[in-house]
Amino acid sequence: MTRVFLLEDDADICNLITRSLESYGVMVECFQLQADFQRAIERQRPDLCLIDLSLPDGDGLNLLRQGRLPEDLPRIIVSGRGSISDRILGLEIGADDYVVKPFEPRELIARVRAVLRRSEGAGRNPDSLPGQTATFGDWTADFDACVLTHRSGDVVELSSAEAELLQVFVKAPGRVLSRNQLLDATTGRSVDPFDRSMDARISRLRRKLRDDPRSPKIIRTVYGAGYVFSASPAKADEI
Repeated sequence: MTRVFLLEDDADICNLITRSLESYGVMVECFQLQADFQRAIERQRPDLCLIDLSLPDGDGLNLLRQGRLPEDLPRIIVSGRGSISDRILGLEIGADDYVVKPFEPRELIARVRAVLRRSEGAGRNPDSLPGQTATFGDWTADFDACVLTHRSGDVVELSSAEAELLQVFVKAPGRVLSRNQLLDATTGRSVDPFDRSMDARISRLRRKLRDDPRSPKIIRTVYGAGYVFSASPAKADEI
């Protein structure tokens, strides 16, 4: 059974989320304090985490910002802080999605299921599937393992969302992809005109690729149109 850990100090929100997810066969464990939440993860890793930001023992963003969660553990921020700056910051520091309160339970369920699908797709047993890898420039991407390997030997971990986004780019080298196309390909939903979440994800991916944001060479911005992957894959297996 899928297990979700929820970090939320509002009992009513905890009950709402628990009822909603359990109706779809998801087991939910609720925590009010970051310390209890982290200890639970160390004892038994969940399939996904839902994290509030305004908590009695500090800002939930610190869990992401300070790298206190496993890199490949899917996480969704669920918060009443819905400004564009908060949402972009949350995505830039590692959230796979960001849901603003108040929310429609069906939307939260859809977001949870989408993130779990991405995570399960990235974590499939490599012995039973063809290797999903691509080499471009100085990098080799392993989409199954969610890692980048630099020609120097440095290894950089990717979140499942970052691995999926990079795979979309690798499949379409030299082609301009709009934010709407990228969001649809990675989450299955269309973009809000004021939603800059995809820009934040690309910014995070560029940093991991060491792609200078002032003059990117791998993922270039085409102003008014979208983004283009400029590093032609030298080798691609089953992507």
